Amino acid sequence: MKIRTIAFYLPQYHPIPENDAWWGRGFTEWTNVTAARPRFTEHSQPHLPADLGFYDLRLPESRVAQADLARGHGISGFCYYHYWFHGKQLLQRPFEEVLRSGDPDFPFCLCWANEHWTRSWNGRDRDVLLHQTYSAEDDIRHIRQLAAAFRDPRYMRIDGKPIFLVYRVSKLPDPAATAARWRQECHALGIGEISLLTVESIQECHGDPREIGFDYAVEFQPDWTCLPAPLRRSRRWRLMRGLGLSSPSFVQDSVFSYGAVVDGMRTKPIPSYPRFPCVTPSWDNSARRATHATILHGSTPDLYAEWLDHEVSRLPERRLPEPILFINAWNEWAEGNHLEPDQHWGLQYLEKTREILLGRNDLAK
Repeated sequence: MKIRTIAFYLPQYHPIPENDAWWGRGFTEWTNVTAARPRFTEHSQPHLPADLGFYDLRLPESRVAQADLARGHGISGFCYYHYWFHGKQLLQRPFEEVLRSGDPDFPFCLCWANEHWTRSWNGRDRDVLLHQTYSAEDDIRHIRQLAAAFRDPRYMRIDGKPIFLVYRVSKLPDPAATAARWRQECHALGIGEISLLTVESIQECHGDPREIGFDYAVEFQPDWTCLPAPLRRSRRWRLMRGLGLSSPSFVQDSVFSYGAVVDGMRTKPIPSYPRFPCVTPSWDNSARRATHATILHGSTPDLYAEWLDHEVSRLPERRLPEPILFINAWNEWAEGNHLEPDQHWGLQYLEKTREILLGRNDLAK
């Protein structure tokens, strides 16, 4: 069984004029990462990069190093977040340079992050910096802009059809109409059929994608609809709070056991519709939020490997055209979910990924 693993990829590691204006000159994802501090005993913050360092994605050497590291540990391709706002793009430079240069020679696909651009990263979700709007005309303009990527031989496909993900399909005014326009225009452009995937990022995005004109769903992790009780409700933390020993973070933030999350995901039922599974090595967005952060505490490479191995073993049970598994994420450093090596665990999450996939996939070393 030849398994393909696709890791979500964040391009926000280079300055852009909009971020300079909104967050301060020179802002990148590293700004939040390096400012993080532990909020309770054994809280693993900050997450600081190891082998790849504090890279700048304007440099082709950084992009090549990422691809080499991913390829060497069983990752099949990157799913780049794509930011399109009715013709305006943000953070597009790294992917555009990958597309134009042909380097690195590493597979990729795109996920449209179709949300308003807000100050949600610091807890101010209602402070909208750039609105997301929709129209039939923009559907056509958007898919035409994507045509060059779809034609690239590195672009990832299912049954020969380029795959395109939508992060918040529930935000589309009429998903079926948008899907129909995209398909028709792709035929007109000579691309042919495409595979459209929904991302189950929130409750409103869960469900059979075929009912809204899409083909497949992608599970998003953490699955916010299936989280266990937070640690503040456990007997241990109630006792510590009674003794005055617990951190205020357990009240101000939502802190969950990563091990309990893994246990819950291992019993999550497989849906009747085609949905590609997903795992995450961790999650901790306290680098972005002063309060109301969500933290999966206690992740280890071994626990992650157990989850990954379980999802790989269940792939034959799913109604899928081929065995594909997503990982969230390659480099979401300020959300604490990254396969890229950090100064605490080094390469261990990547080594576990490779180990599991070698055992199941007979990948070339």
